[in-house]
Amino acid sequence: MTVLPPLRGKAVDLTGTFARFPVPAGVDLPPYRRRELSLLLFAGLLATAALAAVVLAIDGNITLSVFAYGLGFSALWGMAHLAVRRFAPAADPILLPLVAALNGLGLVMIYRLDLAKINAAEKAGKKIPPGVAPLQMVWTLLALVVFVLVLAIIRDHKELSRYAYTAGLIGLVFLLLPAMPLVGATINGARLWLRVGPFTFQPSEISKIILMIFFAGYLVNKREVLSVVSRSFLGMHFPRARDLGPVLVAWLASLGVLVVEKDLGSSLLFFGMFLVILYVATERASWVVIGLGLFSLGAVISYQLFGHVQVRVDGWLHAFDGDNPTSTSFQLVQGLFGFAAGGITGTGLGQGSPQRVPFANTDFIVASIGEELGLAGIMAILVIYGLVVMRGLRTALGARDPFGKMLAAGLAASLALQVFVQVGGVMRLIPLTGLTLPFISYGGSSIVSNAAIIALLLRISDSYRRPDPATPAAPLFDPNAVADSPTQVVRTT
Repeated sequence: MTVLPPLRGKAVDLTGTFARFPVPAGVDLPPYRRRELSLLLFAGLLATAALAAVVLAIDGNITLSVFAYGLGFSALWGMAHLAVRRFAPAADPILLPLVAALNGLGLVMIYRLDLAKINAAEKAGKKIPPGVAPLQMVWTLLALVVFVLVLAIIRDHKELSRYAYTAGLIGLVFLLLPAMPLVGATINGARLWLRVGPFTFQPSEISKIILMIFFAGYLVNKREVLSVVSRSFLGMHFPRARDLGPVLVAWLASLGVLVVEKDLGSSLLFFGMFLVILYVATERASWVVIGLGLFSLGAVISYQLFGHVQVRVDGWLHAFDGDNPTSTSFQLVQGLFGFAAGGITGTGLGQGSPQRVPFANTDFIVASIGEELGLAGIMAILVIYGLVVMRGLRTALGARDPFGKMLAAGLAASLALQVFVQVGGVMRLIPLTGLTLPFISYGGSSIVSNAAIIALLLRISDSYRRPDPATPAAPLFDPNAVADSPTQVVRTT
């Protein structure tokens, strides 16, 4: 009789099987962190190669500073990798390298725009403006510090559900702070900023995370009530009228942001986040229909009453009409010209003129990338964002608790909505909103808040990928059971 050898070594990760079924204690975890480290090294090489292309195109030679930058960038994200290895060893190995690749490309493009502005100032005989790429590097360092702190402090994401209503109150306070007369500041027509001395900060970036915790905690408790059906129409089950309160409150709050702070992007983002997580909680498509109806009604009312909304919509609809390209839609038209100049493969890093677009390193950094990397580069970046969102939704599917499912789904949806609204505005699919592109655009508030989102997603993914402590320690296969069993010969005809 042949005795099968005992199973040895590591558990096999069979396309998500490990994520769905708890692994008994004593069985080694798959080498997640080794995969993450190898992908992070590739992200560092990608950022270094992009910087070398920019320097070669502008200066004609590659200096040692390029490789020093590459080592520094890789070391920075290497520290984030060590933090994940220490505090979330079973977390998703793909999220961090994807974010590092986006951040590296963003830093290179911001540096390239700094060089373009310096060259333009030298030719015009004007004062050379200070570059913002070093400041963005500092913001990246701060974002990674926040990333590590979130992983180190929040050891169990389920504890956040205990503070859901407190988070809702804090989130509303952060959202309304820019409207205060002493601390609020208006920049580029939108009152989104807090000014403390020489520093400015956008509190809505933080409030979106805090409010997402509130949304998830609230809907975990109320989803049964909100799922009750009163009547059906066209195959959809609609809720009772008395249960419309939450969506009406979220709708009015988003309109308040639009009216008081003149921020179309944040208004759309907050209401969209709530609508997505409400759909995840109830699985009722009727809530999406009701939300889209309220959004359409609010858009029509806002266009009729508020001048800044009319300017955005008219510039979107009539971008090339008459003298409009030289006034309200100049920025949009210049960005479209940049896309046209880039074509399929782009002009090449460092060989275009993206500085001609106003706010090229913030609101319109997509147009800058589109000019120099072309449609191929834009599609590659959108694929990376799609992978980030997909891994976030996979985390939501794998989470063992309802709060973790809703929180992960909401955080992933917030990233997807922000990318859609930002890229859609620059490409003239929707009106411009002023949102930044996560991890790529220049801006400290955005990269810090989005780093916290990635940390929360890694924390949730670590919780369901770890072995279940309730599972007793037992081998996957007992060779003695085979050794002691009788052997039977079966003859088939």
